[in-house]
Amino acid sequence: MGKLRIATIGTGIVVDWFLDAVSQSEDIELVGAYSRSLEKARAWGEPRGARLFFDDLDNLATCSDIDAVYIASPNAMHIPYAKTMLAAGKHVLAEKPLASNVREATEAFALAHEHGVVLMEAMRNVHGPVFSTIRDALPQLGDIRSATFRFSKVSSRVPALMAGKLTNTFDPHMSGGGLMDIGVYCVSAMTALWGAPQRVMAMGTTFDVSTIGGDARWPLVELGGEALCDYGDFIVNLSWGKVGDNHVPSQVMGTEATLVIDSISTPEHVEVVLPSQTDGGYGSGAGEATLLGFPMDGSLMTAEVDDFCAACSGSPEGRGLAERYERISLDALSVMDQIRAQIGVRFPADEA
Repeated sequence: MGKLRIATIGTGIVVDWFLDAVSQSEDIELVGAYSRSLEKARAWGEPRGARLFFDDLDNLATCSDIDAVYIASPNAMHIPYAKTMLAAGKHVLAEKPLASNVREATEAFALAHEHGVVLMEAMRNVHGPVFSTIRDALPQLGDIRSATFRFSKVSSRVPALMAGKLTNTFDPHMSGGGLMDIGVYCVSAMTALWGAPQRVMAMGTTFDVSTIGGDARWPLVELGGEALCDYGDFIVNLSWGKVGDNHVPSQVMGTEATLVIDSISTPEHVEVVLPSQTDGGYGSGAGEATLLGFPMDGSLMTAEVDDFCAACSGSPEGRGLAERYERISLDALSVMDQIRAQIGVRFPADEA
């Protein structure tokens, strides 16, 4: 198989991060760019090395010079765009969240299987050597008793929302909100390690967009929240938000040690902390930390690009990767559906 020839849908900064990873790979190359206007597609794509330009999705889907498509459109459009590409025999790498809900994703994966192509979510934190290091370290912890995965950061779009401006990030019609934007990193890390929980209990902070001209049929958007996920023998606490900055690391606590992760969205510094010896009674809370080593070569999205290319190759290893990441995405979306239902947030995509 030659280089995977890929086109992009979307022109945000995340697409440039993706193309940085593409430029470092020998297995994939940028060929095309799509935008709603041909002029914008050319203006954006030409300086980045694209040679084919599209303003019509059907023309992109049927272009024989394109093997795969990377989708970085607003959340609600990920699956509609993906289905068009999958039905035409194109592999698809779609930005997180893959879909608005688990039903959409299930339908899209079925379509991918039908046409013999790959659908994968661009969930950067569960790919590559760093996450493998986290997963491989779990046996050192003894029996896992609890975990906390946190990711919160102030969004520049919140002041705009409070001032009455509705952007895609917080628009229910675009399947927006804090959970879909950054909480998904916490949820996906959890399902990548342990699969779907037995039970979910969630609370969140919401904003009524109907007060600023939003659709009254889907009035609530979520700005942040907390969820407890029950795995029987242990509980995972998920914490996310767009209205404050988190400065506390994530961790997995076991009977023998604790795994400390600097950032669940982009893990780089991971430690196993053994408790200090005591002469009885309660521990001191102190411990001896061991930094786990792992390679840090490549860009932010190198690992997911490598996994996508491997999956598209059709090799046994690639098929295994595709199956694994499909399960992670479906489990994560199932959890997020439950969280939204408990918080009271619904999207138009849920009514389809």
